[in-house]
Amino acid sequence: MKSHIKATLFASLAVLSASCAAPGSQQSTGSNPMTFFVTSVGTGKGAELGGLAGADRHCQSLAQAVGAGGRTWRAYLSNSPVGGAPAVNARDRIGRGPWQNAKGVVVARDVNELHGNNNLSKENSITEKGEGIPGVGDPVNMHDMLTGSSPDGRALPGDKDMTCGNWTRGGEGAAMVGHLDRRGLRDDEPSRSWNSSHPSRGCSQENLAASGGAGLLYCFAAN
Repeated sequence: MKSHIKATLFASLAVLSASCAAPGSQQSTGSNPMTFFVTSVGTGKGAELGGLAGADRHCQSLAQAVGAGGRTWRAYLSNSPVGGAPAVNARDRIGRGPWQNAKGVVVARDVNELHGNNNLSKENSITEKGEGIPGVGDPVNMHDMLTGSSPDGRALPGDKDMTCGNWTRGGEGAAMVGHLDRRGLRDDEPSRSWNSSHPSRGCSQENLAASGGAGLLYCFAAN
């Protein structure tokens, strides 16, 4: 009789232990230390991202899927001044740093280093899953990153829209892009900017692909 009671007690404790461990394991997946990534996929609508808010949601969703959703994620995008609304600078949206990728490599310690002597490269600018993005020399080139920004991370001056209608158009127009691998299309070209290399050929998914893109974004944890 006593042995039966002990067996029942141990079984109950095992069930209780398992039920307590489940929330703990979920909590641990929410403590991913990553604070920077490149989106593994775009929205599928080219540069039509649903504005800055839609782009932020895309970053947040991808981060959530790998256990890093406990932070506030922001897309590295600038907005042009339109209809009386002021310009928005990408550098002002992303927090203070430091930022590290999914493998723990620090890509920049603060905003000034990010826009100066940073550690961004094809090897370090990886997705939320820790995977690389193909660039120049690979079978498919996807190194164009949507930014709409100048090299110092601000909205581009002048009245020419370089943000595909502040990320609401997926047809005609253009967006400033950076090169994730910091390479030109030819070996004799100088290195390119990670955030401000050239305008896209259009705003649609097809037009972005034509110039070496897939509608991908840089995402930074703002807190």
